[in-house]
Amino acid sequence: MNGDLTLLKKGLVIAVSGKGGVGKTTATALMVKILSESNPTKDILVIDANPDSNLADVLGVPVPKTVGMVTDELRKALEKSEIPPTMTKEDILETRIFEILRETPSFDLLVMGRSEGEGCYCPVNAFLTHIVDRIIGNYDITLMDMEAGLEHLSRRTDRDVDIMLVVTDPSSMSLTTARRIKEVAKEVHIDFKKFYLIGNRWKPEMEPTLEEEAKKLGYEYVGTIPTDDKIFTHNFVGKPLLDLPSESPSIPAVKQILSRIGLLG
Repeated sequence: MNGDLTLLKKGLVIAVSGKGGVGKTTATALMVKILSESNPTKDILVIDANPDSNLADVLGVPVPKTVGMVTDELRKALEKSEIPPTMTKEDILETRIFEILRETPSFDLLVMGRSEGEGCYCPVNAFLTHIVDRIIGNYDITLMDMEAGLEHLSRRTDRDVDIMLVVTDPSSMSLTTARRIKEVAKEVHIDFKKFYLIGNRWKPEMEPTLEEEAKKLGYEYVGTIPTDDKIFTHNFVGKPLLDLPSESPSIPAVKQILSRIGLLG
């Protein structure tokens, strides 16, 4: 395990994945909080790639428009031939995406959202992939909250990810998803540099079992986020997890996880 900042270089991309309901969005929000507070000089991009788009609410950042909405608008404009002849479709899409990129003092946020259009609009999707790749290149760290399951892998939306963090709760289903994530990544030829397994809501006495399961699955186990009543309270009243107090038990746990993967000194 790397305990220094050698991994913290321009363009480091971290994806958070796992079965639905295991706590991916919570884990992502906690990492955003700690990394932005610990590395104030670093440029951080947060991408909510989960169609449910809950990360913005958990972070307390209002997002009036998503990438899905923008691509739908472009598709409708194309159908009505409303695109100016002096601009390309990619130029228009890129301009609109930069317009909806939410900037905060600590990080920037881009919410992918859902597309409401019927069928596949492959040209726009291809443009979108290139644009997001270019945006990511402007940041030191990009954190991506991925959709549940394996769909994002089969669509190759993780192909430039350096670190895959898979969150698992105490269930055989989530461990099965973790196993399949590695298998599908190999099947579609995605070469992640590192695979890490994070436990969420595992009891301390069960950690040795999780570490053993991680080894069987070919992951490096880097820690567990404990059950935290303050997280439940914040989520229930709609208070951002960025406002969690330092005594919240999840905070030191996530700091330890980030240290083990080399993102904190």
